[in-house]
Amino acid sequence: MKKVQIIGIVNVTPDSFSDGGLYFSPDAAVAHVEQLFQDGASLVDIGAESTRPGAVPLSPEEEWQRIAPILQEVLPRHAGLILLDSHHPETIERAASAFGSIFHINDVTGFNDSRMVEVAARYKLPAVVSHLPSQFATDIQRAHKGPLISDIQQVRTELLDRQAVLLAAGVPESAIILDPGIGFGKTPELNMALLEFARFVPDHQVLIGYSRKRFLGDNRFDTESNLAAGRIAVAAGAAYIRVHDVVVHRTLL
Repeated sequence: MKKVQIIGIVNVTPDSFSDGGLYFSPDAAVAHVEQLFQDGASLVDIGAESTRPGAVPLSPEEEWQRIAPILQEVLPRHAGLILLDSHHPETIERAASAFGSIFHINDVTGFNDSRMVEVAARYKLPAVVSHLPSQFATDIQRAHKGPLISDIQQVRTELLDRQAVLLAAGVPESAIILDPGIGFGKTPELNMALLEFARFVPDHQVLIGYSRKRFLGDNRFDTESNLAAGRIAVAAGAAYIRVHDVVVHRTLL
């Protein structure tokens, strides 16, 4: 079995549920990126917009102002190893135009915006397709409010449908990673089941993001709760796990 790769998380936000404000300044964010790589991350995911329930959405311009100075520092040093966590095609296009096709797109709205598909194909960017129930399109906050879905087959079908759209646009299959979108429009029971999502798509690269999320329960910030979830994901065949605490999760390798 291929060894799982760890993706470290950097939230360039004042209001993320876990670490809002800690890495909001460009200097703090850049330093944390470097620390995560030193800690053993294979890749690092950088996002400027909080996706927690109740978060205020950012405009593409606001997002760019937060993220651009950080990308300017880290992309040249870590080409191909940064995930830009954004659902704004304008942000992705500006980053690709400014720095080149040297990063991954991580779109938590699942490429439900056709413009994001077009940008990924035009700039030949690797794509993490994170599932958001199709009825919510690109509205993250509406997905949190429900109705919540409970069917793992819906997640599988909709993710594979989005992959097919990317393939048709010219994004190679080897550049597509599927993420079942734990915590986005789903019941707690489904979120727990999705830790094993790799079993449902055995011929695809799967990323599982569970770190400190609400479905883990009252102890969701505790090391053991997160490691227990990670063990399930790794045993099921996940290619990537996306976490806040890289050092702790190295024990799963």
